[in-house]
Amino acid sequence: MDPQSHSQSPPPAAEDDPDAMPREQQQREEAPPGYVPPMSPEEVAAVEALLGYEFKDKSLVGEALTHGSFYLPYRSGDSTYERLEYLGDGVLTCLVSREVFLTYPDLPPGPLTRLRAANVDKEKLARVAVDHGIHRFLRHKAPKLEEQIADFVKELGQYEYHSNGLLDAPKVLSDIVESLIGAIYVDSKYNQEQVWQVFRNLADPLISLETLGKHPVSELLEFGQKTGRIVDISKDGWVKDTKVDVFVDGVLVASATYAQKKEIASNRAAKAALDKLKEMSGQSDVQSAPAEAPEPLDELDHYGALELQ
Repeated sequence: MDPQSHSQSPPPAAEDDPDAMPREQQQREEAPPGYVPPMSPEEVAAVEALLGYEFKDKSLVGEALTHGSFYLPYRSGDSTYERLEYLGDGVLTCLVSREVFLTYPDLPPGPLTRLRAANVDKEKLARVAVDHGIHRFLRHKAPKLEEQIADFVKELGQYEYHSNGLLDAPKVLSDIVESLIGAIYVDSKYNQEQVWQVFRNLADPLISLETLGKHPVSELLEFGQKTGRIVDISKDGWVKDTKVDVFVDGVLVASATYAQKKEIASNRAAKAALDKLKEMSGQSDVQSAPAEAPEPLDELDHYGALELQ
C-alpha cells in the first residue's frame, strides 16, 4: 500500500454526527482569510419571492445583503453591498423624480423635491425593508445593529406613513434596499422599467402630497414667523443629559431626550412643542393660525412644560 495514501484529507463528517461542524463554519475555517460563504439557494429563493424578481445571477443577492462586518475578524472583501447601494441610490433618485414629475404636472420644483426626498429617504426605505422582511436576510456580525433595528421596528407602528424626522431609522436598512435595487438594475441589463415595477410594489403606498406632512422643526419655526412669536430650540443641554428644550417667547414649552442623535431629540422636542401649542390654541394645525398679535404664554411655566422621551 502507498504510504502517501494515509496523508489524504479525512472524509466529511457524517450529517447525523451531532458533533459535526456546521457547514458554513467549516467553510470559513478551511477557506482563506476574509472568505464569505455564498447565500444558500433557499435563502436566495426567499429573497426573490419577497422582491417579486428572479435573478439570473444569484450571486448578486448575497452581495447586496452582505454588510462589511460579516467578514470579521478579517478586513472586508469586495463582496459587500456598498457598490450596489451606490448604484441603486442613483437609480431610485432618477425613477422617483420621474414618477413625481409625471404625477404632479403643475407642481413647482420645491414641492417636487420634497416629495422625491420623502420617498427615497432613510426612513421610507427602512420601512420597505421591514415591511417585507428583507432585513431578516441581512448578513452581518454587528450586535448593535440588531438592537437598532429592533428599536426601529418597535416604534414604526406609531407613524402610518412617515415620521418626518422623529424616528431613528438604521441606515443599513435603507442601504440594503438600495443595494437590491442596484442588483436588479445590473441583473436586468439596466432595465429601468423592470426596476421601477419591483420598487413600486415594495414601496406601496408612495408618499403623496396628502400624506407628505411637515418636518416638525420647520413647522414650528413657520408657526413662530406667522404668529410673531420668538421660537428658540436650545440644544445646549444635549451633551450633558441628551435633552433639547423648546422656548416660545422665553417660556419653556417642551423638552425631549434622545441619547443617540441630537437631531432626533430636536425633532421630538419641536413636535412636543407643536402639540402643546395646538392644544392651547384649540387648532388642529398651528400652521393655519392667523398672523395676529400673539397671546402670552405665561400660563406655561417650567412645571407645565411637556417632556418627551
